[in-house]
Amino acid sequence: MRFPTLTDTWRLERLEPPSGPVDVVLDTDTYNEVDDQFAVTYALLSPEKIRLHALYAAPFFNDRSNGPADGMERSYQEILRLLEQLGMPCDGMAFRGSPRYLGSPDDPLSLEGAHWSQRGTARSLGNPERACESDAASDLIRRAMARSRDDSPLYVATIGAITNVASAILMEPEIITRIVVVWLGGHALHWSDTREFNLWQDPDAARVVFDCGVPLVQIPVMGVCSHLHTTVPELEAHVAGRGAIGDYLVETVRSYHSDHFPVPTAWSKVIWDISAIAYLLNESWTPTHLVHSPIVTEQGTWSFDNRRHLMRSAYHVSRDPIFADLFRKLDRFSRN
Repeated sequence: MRFPTLTDTWRLERLEPPSGPVDVVLDTDTYNEVDDQFAVTYALLSPEKIRLHALYAAPFFNDRSNGPADGMERSYQEILRLLEQLGMPCDGMAFRGSPRYLGSPDDPLSLEGAHWSQRGTARSLGNPERACESDAASDLIRRAMARSRDDSPLYVATIGAITNVASAILMEPEIITRIVVVWLGGHALHWSDTREFNLWQDPDAARVVFDCGVPLVQIPVMGVCSHLHTTVPELEAHVAGRGAIGDYLVETVRSYHSDHFPVPTAWSKVIWDISAIAYLLNESWTPTHLVHSPIVTEQGTWSFDNRRHLMRSAYHVSRDPIFADLFRKLDRFSRN
């Protein structure tokens, strides 16, 4: 499969951090743990900068699901619960995503069927038949193709396995000229491996996104977002009592880990996924630099080739202003 050719100049223009309100769809494995719920809420409470048009349920497979399809369905149902807690309509907002990964549907670590040169050129994955068709992928294509190349892009914030986005690209490669992907996935580029949950569930999909040339902003996990910790006492002080959604978020975190009780310990929780929303709100909170798109090796490491196209990668998150902004918005929302 041939992807549209984008000039370096054009791609770099698209990769300029957003300065004003942007159109966004959010792809999320919402039930995977507890951070997606915060990211969905944060996006919906930030209409001054984020015009959120759709929420897509991404597949996931861990001890909170029975497989990718079950994880996707649990995420879809969690999206509906969040919208209910926020008192927001569900119609036309939530979409089920893929029930499987681009690779093996049974093994989230499978690389079967992937054949890549050292330069990362796809030999087998550039095939639309490998795509996972879903309501989410179809909706993304429809929204992207309703824009022209000259319009402002549709931002695709994705905070789980990137299956839905890669599938949409394989089904309609032209969308890479209409979108900017902001993905929380993979570790920092200096990390010893990149067997991170979002990336390593579906490395085939990650390769499609890193290789196809789509304007991409990567928000690394370990080494960058690992700084976004909070605690139950902090959430009880600043989130509990802020409407039904505030109480729901606190209870979600509290029930995720019980080591606080009966005697508090030093346990804290990283709320990874709000970093992608923070980038769209204020680039200074999640600063990035331009790098050449890395290659995901079959060993789960990064490989580099400076002949490849450029993307952005975050190198820091400013924990305090991000949480302060989220807390203020929750408080304001509960008072309206």
